[in-house]
Amino acid sequence: MATGLPRHVACVMDGNGRWAEQKRMPRTEGHRVGEGSVVDVIETSHACGVKWLTLYAFSTENWTRPEEEVEFLMRLVQGALRRHAPWLHLRGIRCRFLGGDDARIPPSLARDIADIVELTEHNTRMTLTVAFDHGGRDAIVRAARTLVRDGIAEDAVTEEALASRFQYPDTPDVDLVIRTSGEQRVSNFMLWQVAYAEWMFPQILWPDFRAEGYRACLEEYRRRNRRYGGLDRIDEMEMI
Repeated sequence: MATGLPRHVACVMDGNGRWAEQKRMPRTEGHRVGEGSVVDVIETSHACGVKWLTLYAFSTENWTRPEEEVEFLMRLVQGALRRHAPWLHLRGIRCRFLGGDDARIPPSLARDIADIVELTEHNTRMTLTVAFDHGGRDAIVRAARTLVRDGIAEDAVTEEALASRFQYPDTPDVDLVIRTSGEQRVSNFMLWQVAYAEWMFPQILWPDFRAEGYRACLEEYRRRNRRYGGLDRIDEMEMI
């Protein structure tokens, strides 16, 4: 039996640098053009009724990239926030940022992040989470430390207890992960939340991944039968 629309979609936006290199352009140009794909995926999610969308924008490992590229990415994210904040708010989209409180984030960008989170915090049409300075292992470690600080007894440590201590415990598990460019790696992304996600690896670099390709992934998801490690079971919570 086929499943329905995914409640929570996550995108690993891979291939910006290779897109630029193939066109003999600086890697930063791939990131710049990739902003159009971000807008397309958000718009399509909003139109289709996807309630939760997470975009992997910057990992804890990305700080090791060349300084020029990192600085460009910081400026690009800040510019995108300023350009699109009113548009997101008008559409009832709540914005969140998933990641550490790393002091390496430029203060002006940190302020813009706080501003858009505050602006949109009461919106209910859709939740857009930007994984920024995010690492799946780091998130699990932070949750485990909270268990220790809370004095939780050993026999009280359950999956539910740990899950309730993640940064956004109300976020549902990911139903569908789309990683563009054809690379088939997890890359330390939301390791807890993707445990039973369906994965798709379209052979398209992120700057070329637009609404049509995204809709094709949603349709492919509808045709799949999710078993969650068991037999033919369809979880009604995944149906919208």
